[in-house]
Amino acid sequence: MLFFAGSPAWALVSVDLELVLAADISFSVDEEEAKRQREGYLAALRSQEVIDAILSGPEGAIATSYVEWADDNTQRMVADWTLIRNEADALAFADRVRAAPFVQGRYTAIGSAITACVGMINDNEYDGFRKIIDISGDGPQNQGKSLPIARALAAASDITVNGLPVLPMDRNPWRPKVKVDVDQYYRDNVIVGAAAFVAPAEGFEDFKDAILKKLILEIAWIPGLSHPATRAAP
Repeated sequence: MLFFAGSPAWALVSVDLELVLAADISFSVDEEEAKRQREGYLAALRSQEVIDAILSGPEGAIATSYVEWADDNTQRMVADWTLIRNEADALAFADRVRAAPFVQGRYTAIGSAITACVGMINDNEYDGFRKIIDISGDGPQNQGKSLPIARALAAASDITVNGLPVLPMDRNPWRPKVKVDVDQYYRDNVIVGAAAFVAPAEGFEDFKDAILKKLILEIAWIPGLSHPATRAAP
């Protein structure tokens, strides 16, 4: 599992944001799509817009980690918690994500992924003014821990869950078909938090632009500023 020994409150490092980037690697995501998904995150992390957003906060720092998830027992730490305070930190974190091998899962256990990510945030060595789980995926939950309970766990820890649903395009006939509106499913069943939002991508080709816009919104958050995709979650 992805849980860590807790640190005493006095030892925690203050940051503007604790951010878990959680990417779907279930059976519906093939290796090429997983590569594009990673490349989207890598391009965003390396972009000057994201680096400027990180530096613009009161602490001028965020803590982030990158997880790939699928089944109930598949939440794989690709890049552990990293303090990002400058461009060099962001590039080093992106390099660790890029270098990790691809390991595919089978089912789509969104509730299990959120539950594991909540544990990661609660037990790390950082104290963020905001806490966000940024979860991407291309289909509904079909296995794993209860999604409503997972969302409740996040809400109880004052953790926002934002969604990056990847809308289905032409798909490999050997892989399962998505029979729901993934965008609406994420709005109704995945995101949670007063300022939670979804930023849909039209297939994995569009993922790069979607994640860049989404990360800037998450990192450069301004109280009271809304976004067209924002939907207050219950």
